Amino acid sequence: MSAEPDKNFRLEQACATDDSIQQVHAQLQKTKPEKTGGYPLLPLGILGLMCAAVFFGSIYLAHNSIRFDPLVYNEHASRDKPGAQKIVPLTRAQLGKKVFDVTCIACHQANGLGLPGQYPPLAGSEWATGSEERVIRIVLHGLNGPIKVEGKDFNNVMAPLGEALKDEQIANAISYVRASWGNNAPEVTPEAVAKVRAETAGRKTYWTAAELEQVK
Repeated sequence: MSAEPDKNFRLEQACATDDSIQQVHAQLQKTKPEKTGGYPLLPLGILGLMCAAVFFGSIYLAHNSIRFDPLVYNEHASRDKPGAQKIVPLTRAQLGKKVFDVTCIACHQANGLGLPGQYPPLAGSEWATGSEERVIRIVLHGLNGPIKVEGKDFNNVMAPLGEALKDEQIANAISYVRASWGNNAPEVTPEAVAKVRAETAGRKTYWTAAELEQVK
């Protein structure tokens, strides 16, 4: 008997509690400011500044981070990786050594002294360090017959290499000879070789020392 009134009391209390919540909610709705159209300008401006800072900061770091190397603090320092070796391009003479070692070393030797009585030296040779047009002709079409080098007489044949080697290879090889074993003569360019090749295109025989002495 006593349980029924107690149950009704709890239901009334629950209803009363819901009504109270609804009343409080209605009051809050009345006091809440109405929403205006669009978005406030100030937050948008702050967001734009933050995006700009991130964008330009990323660009700065990309150019000046030095890969975030903790050992480097100078923003103007080299951006190469620590310990990396720089690739230095080879000179024409250095490239020419490879050509010389394949095509010339058997006769003129690695030291440029040639073989006494057979093949003349290139070290200190007036023929090697003199007129570039003269030495280019020798390499292109070969040399036959007597020749005097550093006061010594030689009489042998040098094979023509014009068909076997390109202009750049010939220029490199001659430049190597003119810069090695104490020689100190200007390097020869592929353009100079091409010019002589064109001028002597009709040549079918070896050069002689007498003919080459007329070339300046």
